[in-house]
Amino acid sequence: MSTRRISSVAHVGNIAIGGPNPIRIQSMATTDTNDTEGCVAQAKRIIDAGGELVRFTTQGTREAENMKNISARLKADGYTQPLVADVHFTAHTADVAAQYCEKVRINPGNYVDPGRTFKHLEYTDEEYQEELQKIEARLVPFINICKAHHTAVRIGVNHGSLSDRIMSRYGDTPEGIVESCMEFLRIFRREQFDDVVISIKASNTVVMVQSVRLLVKAMDREDMHYPLHLGVTEAGEGEDGRIKSAVGIGALLTEGIGDTIRVSLSEEPECEIPVARKLVDLSRSLPLPLQKEGSQERMWIEGDTLHLYIDAPDWETLQLKAAMAASSTLIDRKATEVEIHSPSYSPLLLEGLGGALLQAARVKFTKTEYISCPGCGRTLYNLQDTIQRIKAATSHLVGLKIGIMGCIVNGPGEMADADYGYVGAGRGKISLYKGKECVLKNIPEEEAVERLLQLIDNDTKNS
Repeated sequence: MSTRRISSVAHVGNIAIGGPNPIRIQSMATTDTNDTEGCVAQAKRIIDAGGELVRFTTQGTREAENMKNISARLKADGYTQPLVADVHFTAHTADVAAQYCEKVRINPGNYVDPGRTFKHLEYTDEEYQEELQKIEARLVPFINICKAHHTAVRIGVNHGSLSDRIMSRYGDTPEGIVESCMEFLRIFRREQFDDVVISIKASNTVVMVQSVRLLVKAMDREDMHYPLHLGVTEAGEGEDGRIKSAVGIGALLTEGIGDTIRVSLSEEPECEIPVARKLVDLSRSLPLPLQKEGSQERMWIEGDTLHLYIDAPDWETLQLKAAMAASSTLIDRKATEVEIHSPSYSPLLLEGLGGALLQAARVKFTKTEYISCPGCGRTLYNLQDTIQRIKAATSHLVGLKIGIMGCIVNGPGEMADADYGYVGAGRGKISLYKGKECVLKNIPEEEAVERLLQLIDNDTKNS
């Protein structure tokens, strides 16, 4: 069993994250944050399933103000778990939310920097420093509000929403992702504010794991030890979403990294909680011993093939356990094939699982790859139905990557890793992308899936 990284402790309402505390499990509501009744009902389902924190999107001050009503209703009914406001693009919204929520998530990619446009910007060192001073001037008043209200902060960096400023200087790299976080952390430390949790997320498990590892080293060099939140963003749904999450989160948990986690599934948010719980529980018995012979669960490498001898009481648990056990080996390319041995399951099932692990670790693609967000209050269409329609029509296109995004926050960025993208652009409107280029804007939702399929079909015929 790995030794858990020792972090500092962040106090979030009535719970503590990091240090000797247990790994905390959380999810995010998909309801409109102005809908008090719907938010309260969904938060209760998340908490009843075992969620220890619940996050809500706060697009503007109206949603941030309504967090007061949601919080009051939940507390009146005996639900005291911390609530988290999720802020993008409007820094003032974070100031408001900090008065009513136990924690506020801000995204360095769009807190002060404008939304990503993929433009290359040239800065002298002096000009770059001036941009950092703008961030500090806007961030310090927010920190003071958080101090006054005992509100924690999550610095949440997403690979899909790095700013043009960071991309221009560091490129689309783990180093750029980490520096985006460190710029903010240095300001929080100068202001002596310690109730900070950090997340670095990507839909690409290799980028996510490499970036978090690099962040830990960067913090250690500067004597920082903030607790870490883990998650694979836009992991998808069903078996694929679970396996991809287990590979990314599991690689880090089995290395002793991680203080709180979310499994981001394109399903009802309460469905995420039991999967996250299993990952935490399974991490206690991992990594498996490295040995070829024996009667216990184990793993070994022959040539370029990782062998797992493993068992579990049910199929989902076996999927998660195998994904976690194989994760670091596959992500680090110590093996490029995997064979799973289990006495309780058929060789055909195990062969399919091996292929799914290779795809989740981005070693080999054997089926269509779907990069789909879990949805939130920003989602602009019926996400789950749309995913099923797109899957039904494209599941035969082996190796194709399709991004399905509820809104624009991470859309173009995460879809830079996809061949095609389907993004909510407004109520009833969809924009379609090829890579990170928008090729069709504001299509009526009822036409959008068919137009996406036509786009793919035309490109396939012309290739």
